[in-house]
Amino acid sequence: MKILLLGCEGQVGQELKLTLPSLGAVIAWNRTNLDLTNLESIVPAVVNQQPDVIVNAAAYTAVDKAENEPDLAHRINAAAPEKLAQAAVACGASLVHISTDYVFDGQQNRPYQPDTEANPLGVYGHSKRDGELAVQATTAQAVIFRTAWVYGAKGKGNFVKTMLRLGAERDELGVVYDQVGTPTWAYDIAQAIATLIPHLQKNNFGVYHYTNSGAVSWYDFAVAIFEEARTLGYPIQLSHVQPITSEQYPTPSQRPAYSVLAGEKIAKVINQTAPHWRTSLRKMLKEYHRFGV
Repeated sequence: MKILLLGCEGQVGQELKLTLPSLGAVIAWNRTNLDLTNLESIVPAVVNQQPDVIVNAAAYTAVDKAENEPDLAHRINAAAPEKLAQAAVACGASLVHISTDYVFDGQQNRPYQPDTEANPLGVYGHSKRDGELAVQATTAQAVIFRTAWVYGAKGKGNFVKTMLRLGAERDELGVVYDQVGTPTWAYDIAQAIATLIPHLQKNNFGVYHYTNSGAVSWYDFAVAIFEEARTLGYPIQLSHVQPITSEQYPTPSQRPAYSVLAGEKIAKVINQTAPHWRTSLRKMLKEYHRFGV
């Protein structure tokens, strides 16, 4: 199997570089190998590689910044995936395209199923939903792989790394408690994708949800981060975490209040359930601690 991985320097992409080689040869591309904003270059560049599987872990993920850069967000998150789907059709490849819980409006009080109607709130969510629809409008054998609240030891900053930094610098911190979802370790996502690919057949392409199991607010996630970090010897001086509302911490882009994703569908296909979020958090913090943090 020949796999083309896009976004190989991101949080999930770096983990996919570890999990995908068990399936075959991996061509790992970053933005210097293929600029997804240069739409006309995508199809010929991909077709030239003749991959069996394309895994798109590249995305515009700056949720708040997207409100001021809607065209760029749409180009990377919607127009580029459409081109990747067209390339997949041209070379007979399967496409795994990573998407997000932010395609939902957060008005439910139960986990979102893969077939629940999407209704994004902000530019980022709209751009990701447009990307899903663009891929699905082609004849590509494609998987839309939605995940949520991604963090990892590798790649750029994320909520966990931010909390570790602030916990070492401050005595008190306010974190919103009225947004609920599931923190998901990038390594677990990469493992799930690598496990899913060999199971893909004509009758099971489509939309999948994968996160770690359980649900938690950002506030409770932060508290757990500090508790776990202290036991591992991180330099946490923070003494108090204050629960605050979303109104008390306004952001340019509105977030869904509840975005827990139901993972039963993928669990049946790969015959395994996702680890609990706290178990994976502990593993990530141990790995990150080995980097000398």
